[in-house]
Amino acid sequence: MQAANKALEWITKVAYLNILWILFTVLGAVVLGLFPATAATFTITKKWITGYSDIPIFQTFWRAYRDSFKTANILGLIISTVSYILYLDFVFITVSPNEYALLLTIPFLFISILFLLTILYIFPVYVYYEMRVGQILKSAFFIMALNPLPTVTMLLGLMGISFILWNFQPLLFFFSMSLASIALMMPAKKAFEKIQQKKKYYKSKKLVED
Repeated sequence: MQAANKALEWITKVAYLNILWILFTVLGAVVLGLFPATAATFTITKKWITGYSDIPIFQTFWRAYRDSFKTANILGLIISTVSYILYLDFVFITVSPNEYALLLTIPFLFISILFLLTILYIFPVYVYYEMRVGQILKSAFFIMALNPLPTVTMLLGLMGISFILWNFQPLLFFFSMSLASIALMMPAKKAFEKIQQKKKYYKSKKLVED
């Protein structure tokens, strides 16, 4: 009975978090609200998976939303701009009558895949570390490149969530971004911990050598 109550409590928390994400996205007229609301959602998720399960959700969400409004929107602008450029490239490759345009297909796919995989780490990096926008983007790329297993875990998690929500679409209102943030933050945390362990190892090795 206690386990069932605990499970119900967490289901309620995750659903509440998703509702907050939707409400604050709308509060920012969608365009300005989407990315700060997403950053706030990842902030809550980060606290949950690092042991702070009893935080006041609304107050923490609002504070994170307010504090991240500028930076999150800058990140969102960069993501949106690059996405639009890649979309234009895709349109050019697919409609161009020039057969040489097909030569761009492989570089386009390579760059697009790297970009999409990097996006998976952007908000986990943002809420986990205090960095400038450029550092966030650079760190997200290198962490993604150096941690293939967590990256694959992220993709599988998102695919599983997408499959469930596609087949049970009414759940989208309660379990979309909140579940996605959990699916991304948990593998990302393992990747961050792995990097920290490597840093400690090389630091201790250097001290021994010195």
